[in-house]
Amino acid sequence: MNFKRAKIPLYIIATLLFGLKTYIVYRFFFSIELDNSMQELILIINPFVSAFLVFAISVWFKKEKRQMKYLRYTALIGTIIIYFNVVFYRSFTDFITIPQLFQASNMGDLGGSVLTLVRPFDLLLLLDVVIIWYLSKKQSDVMTVSYPKSGKVFALAMSLMLLAGNFFLAEMERPQLFTRAFDREYLVKNIGLFNYHIYDLAVHSKVKTQRVFADGNEIPKIKEYINTEIKSEEKSEMIGVAKDRNLIVISAESVQNFVINNKVNGEEITPFLNSLTEDEDTYYFNNFYHQTKQGKTSDSEFVMENSLYPLPRGAVFFTHGQNEYNALPELVNQEGYYTSVFHANNKSFWNRDQMYDSIGYDHFYGEEAYEVTKENSIGWGLKDKPFFEQSIKYLQTIEQPFYTKFITLTNHFPFELSKEERSIEPYNSNSRTLNNYFPTVRYTDEAIEQFFQQLKDAGLYENSIIVIMGDHYGISENHNKAMSQYLGKEEITPYDHVQLQRVPFFIHIPGNGNGKVMSKVAGQIDVKPTLLSLLGVKAKNDIQFGNRLFIDDRKGYVAFRNGDYISEKYVSTSGICYNRETGEPVNQNEEELNSTSNKENPCTDIQNKVEKELGYSDDIIYGDLFRFINFDEKK
Repeated sequence: MNFKRAKIPLYIIATLLFGLKTYIVYRFFFSIELDNSMQELILIINPFVSAFLVFAISVWFKKEKRQMKYLRYTALIGTIIIYFNVVFYRSFTDFITIPQLFQASNMGDLGGSVLTLVRPFDLLLLLDVVIIWYLSKKQSDVMTVSYPKSGKVFALAMSLMLLAGNFFLAEMERPQLFTRAFDREYLVKNIGLFNYHIYDLAVHSKVKTQRVFADGNEIPKIKEYINTEIKSEEKSEMIGVAKDRNLIVISAESVQNFVINNKVNGEEITPFLNSLTEDEDTYYFNNFYHQTKQGKTSDSEFVMENSLYPLPRGAVFFTHGQNEYNALPELVNQEGYYTSVFHANNKSFWNRDQMYDSIGYDHFYGEEAYEVTKENSIGWGLKDKPFFEQSIKYLQTIEQPFYTKFITLTNHFPFELSKEERSIEPYNSNSRTLNNYFPTVRYTDEAIEQFFQQLKDAGLYENSIIVIMGDHYGISENHNKAMSQYLGKEEITPYDHVQLQRVPFFIHIPGNGNGKVMSKVAGQIDVKPTLLSLLGVKAKNDIQFGNRLFIDDRKGYVAFRNGDYISEKYVSTSGICYNRETGEPVNQNEEELNSTSNKENPCTDIQNKVEKELGYSDDIIYGDLFRFINFDEKK
């Protein structure tokens, strides 16, 4: 093609090429769900609108070289931003936020995990950059534009009009998009990836100022909500049942509940955890949900220790590690418990060294406390079996009673384990991740079983209670096809996806004899009040959004960070209200979900409470509101 005759400005070509690439990424790299033709139209429009807005700025450069240079590097930088989101999405089914960019120290520990997310065909994402680069170098004389000031203003006005039109359509499709932005997919789907990042930057700047202007006046209305909607005065015979016992919590990396009492290739996946479901000293919660977001394991720790929600963006451990908290470790420490964490990773990962100090841990047994070799480590570090074996010697030296938490590593993406250490064979599906998941889950199960025996041999078992909790999901939505094959379903629906967010939760009390399966919906938000109750520890003047799990008078729902929830009767997700028992939609119309009439939609009332709770929890964290509360004073 003779570009000298074509006379097509390069910024127009760049807009078309980059916009097309972005749309292809939306449709084939991200799992963005489109519910109607309007959403499809918006998804087609927004990448070209964003591209035109950015590339049209080039017309303001008078010199040819600067104009061409701007277009070249803008296309390259934009591609890098897209690709970072692609790789991140493959692991977390989410989009990068500004706070996560400050978690770059974690990247050094990812190792081979990142490499497994890179695909050879990703190089095609550079194709438009190569074309733009070539044209800006070889055809710059005809690719450059020289508009009068009126032409430049027109280009700017046109880009802003297109952006306004995009936002207008987005608001029509998703009312209150920016004020109810719990779900990043809705933002990307409606305003585009790059506009989402600008929005995210604006939100980040806003929340950074919240602490400066907070004065504690928000606390009374939060307390009123807690007292009227969540707190219960119901007594339970389980209060103080484990008083003065050691509390041992095992955070089981990426273990989901679908493996419990299930098989692969005819073999039990978790034989030891299966046995606990029928153990007379164990309470097994089979409808217990993780409530993490971008902070993953650190989020699960935060929710469990504080009975507050994680943040919608980034990890609390990183963004607000210096806040004042009234956490579980601090509360039991005040009752004479020595508090510690065992985790064979470096202290800076997830900013644990700072956060653990803020929530009241006495000691962190990190990577330096272990003998880690090539033979006893894999993937993210020390394997679970040697991890527990090497930990027991430290546990025996700690003064009792103690509260200690163990965080496992082996069952972590990309789920690597040598053939020699596999007790069961991988599954056979189109997902290598799901296939390898089962052997590593079994390995963790065996490690926990051995740890139980080690506690007995060390004389620590009888005077302890042992809690086992899955921290977050291990298999993301990117593997839905393989999951549907394993579960024998035609597809994984939004309702099924919510059910897959269940993680195991066991409370094992040696000698109790009253263990049973507990089927009411529960979540990580309920762990702190439950454990404090079992230990007979009263949290004076506390603010927490969870309930004790051994009472009947509970709020009856579990909220997720994106605004979805599950209750005893309903599941609300993806704008649809489902019957929890049947999985059938109660309402297909999203407008009804926003209706104020509970008769029209039974999900509405709880939906409003969920949004209020998430907002109050955010206010506490962003404003560091606990610094205004004296938790020792009487109510």
